[in-house]
Amino acid sequence: MKNSSNSNNSAQIPTIPLDCQEYPVEEVQRRALEYYENMRRRRTVRDFSERLVPLDIIENCLRTADTAPNGANQHPWHFVVVSDPEIKRQIREAAEKEEQDFYKSRATREWLEALAPLGTDEHKPFLETAPYLIAIFAKVHGIDEQGKRVKHYYVNESVGIATGLLISAIHHSGLASLTHTPSPMRFLNKILRRPEQERPFLLLVVGYPEKNAKVPDIQRKSLPEISTYF
Repeated sequence: MKNSSNSNNSAQIPTIPLDCQEYPVEEVQRRALEYYENMRRRRTVRDFSERLVPLDIIENCLRTADTAPNGANQHPWHFVVVSDPEIKRQIREAAEKEEQDFYKSRATREWLEALAPLGTDEHKPFLETAPYLIAIFAKVHGIDEQGKRVKHYYVNESVGIATGLLISAIHHSGLASLTHTPSPMRFLNKILRRPEQERPFLLLVVGYPEKNAKVPDIQRKSLPEISTYF
């Protein structure tokens, strides 16, 4: 995935020296292991506390997400942070309607069987309980200053990487998150007043976990299961 500007553009993006801190190899090994040990504790949470979270924490996590590599440096994402109780209520009602249809008619038997051990259903109280919902939109194309359509490249890949960085930053900050993807999600465009060219990608629920929150007892896959070396 290329970060440079479109080769058809006449103007070149100025370059600056790379700001990269190099460490002794032992320090690199320690940092990599420490990061893994922290991230291995990351879990998807469904039981959130109503405890308030300062907005600047969320803003810095969004700044981290915006550092993601992206096609042609177009940043094809938009994050809508929702803390207003009324808007959260509207999102919950719309999401639960889609989820009800999913569980009752749209989901295949195999899909429902796969979800059954997790105990999920159409009820999503966390959408109102958690202090923040972050609606992530993928900008399918842009609009320039003359109102003309601008093609975006590697949109799904770019937004997916940015979302991963956001989830990592949230966990690193000491907060919990839940990825929520009711389908379809176009109701988010209407509720959050986003333009048609922005496609809802994911709804991220963010906050502190409830004091006695429980998560499924699942195991990560071993390294040989997920990797191959040549």
